[in-house]
Amino acid sequence: MSHDEDHIASTREKLVRMANQIAAFFHSKPREEGIAGVAEHINKFWEPRMRRQFFEMLDAGTENFDELVIAASAKIKRPISPAEADMKLGLTAFPADIAASQK
Repeated sequence: MSHDEDHIASTREKLVRMANQIAAFFHSKPREEGIAGVAEHINKFWEPRMRRQFFEMLDAGTENFDELVIAASAKIKRPISPAEADMKLGLTAFPADIAASQK
């Protein structure tokens, strides 16, 4: 595994660990309150890049997330892609960004 691949893997592992730590705290609350709490925390404190990677992992079927995180994902804001952001600003998106957003 290259250094870049190690970094990507470790970043993903960190996101899973952080999300699961948030869920662990909210497991002490009633279920609906826990779901809302996990979503609120991630929406408030995770930057769009982190949430984008989070959804990429969920969409790919990563199964390491706590079930409370998965339940909360419906209430977590899905960030727009870099290509969509460029287009909203009236800029021409890079071809690589367009290709990435179509996956």
